[in-house]
Amino acid sequence: MSTSTPATNSASPPLAPSAPRPTAQTGEVVRRAETKARFLPLDAYRGLIMILLVSDGFGFAQLPDRGLYHYIAEQFEHRPWGGAVFYDLIMPAFLFMVGVAMPFAFARRGEGEASRHGTTRHVLIRCLRLVVISQIMVSIELSRPHLQFHNTLTQVAATYLICYFLMRLNLRQQITAVVVLLALHSSIYLLFPGPSGAWAQVTNAGARLDRWLMGANYPWPCVNINFLAETPGVLFGVWVGNLLRSNRPRLQQLKILALGMVGAFAAGLALSPLVPINKWLWTASYTFYCTGWVILGLLVFILLAEYAGIRKPMFPLVVIGMNSLFIYCLHELLTGWINHAIGVFSGGYKFLGIFGPVAQTCSVLLVIWLIAYWMYRRGIFVKV
Repeated sequence: MSTSTPATNSASPPLAPSAPRPTAQTGEVVRRAETKARFLPLDAYRGLIMILLVSDGFGFAQLPDRGLYHYIAEQFEHRPWGGAVFYDLIMPAFLFMVGVAMPFAFARRGEGEASRHGTTRHVLIRCLRLVVISQIMVSIELSRPHLQFHNTLTQVAATYLICYFLMRLNLRQQITAVVVLLALHSSIYLLFPGPSGAWAQVTNAGARLDRWLMGANYPWPCVNINFLAETPGVLFGVWVGNLLRSNRPRLQQLKILALGMVGAFAAGLALSPLVPINKWLWTASYTFYCTGWVILGLLVFILLAEYAGIRKPMFPLVVIGMNSLFIYCLHELLTGWINHAIGVFSGGYKFLGIFGPVAQTCSVLLVIWLIAYWMYRRGIFVKV
């Protein structure tokens, strides 16, 4: 892991001016130039997704189980099994953002045989580092050495690597790859159903396979073959990144995105009677359905930034979006300590009654944002 300019792992708009790397002497001026060269809607959207990812539901899950409180809390808890609520859209959006940024990042590394070899080496090393970091974090969380491949960073590494090689194919071949991956994933469940059906908890084909392969390391209820259906979601992001990099007028790009959104919703809902929407098994219908919502989110950010002129209010999100890996690791390793430290002085905001947990969680997020802002001001951006 190292610190570097943000331009190495996120997107810039078409024909964006190049900017020098930040240094200790010119960090403030250069950082501003770098920020202007970035694709603001993507950075802000990534920032929102990261905040939601590390928010722990903003404490809403601890609200009373009645009326409006129940509905709000339900939106910030993964569905126990089947269907999808707001909180179930976060990880698909995170993977989608990885895909959107890939065409921009690889374009900056140049063309030619030497550049391709260098990029391949960079991708392989980056994926290996992500896997190593993920295993260290899982082991720290469990207070013992533990091997588990189904976690956020390993999912990013696997899908990122597969999509890197898929990007070398033409569009027709990429579409074929999406169909094959989703069909293979669905077929495993449909052809080898358990005693309670193809999509049942515990006895589904993916869970049985994981118990056979991993034993005690089985990450129930998620399964490792989810990567087959997660990869198309990242590749959809790649297609969007290529569209945004193209010379098409922005309005035409937005129309294509809107059509893609409608198509994703339609495909997800059409598949759902045969392949139900399920986050834990990351079904094909879930991939399409969530992609529709994710594209809608990106459309909103582009419209706000480029048509409504709402750019400065996105700054708090950009601060997080430009240091997403650091924020994720900080959350996984130190959120408990930060929460405890704040609680010493806040008393858990018990004077706010039932909304105390919400205030406490938001205070933790504020501290995390202030750390990210301190790094942003000094031009420190963590990457692998």
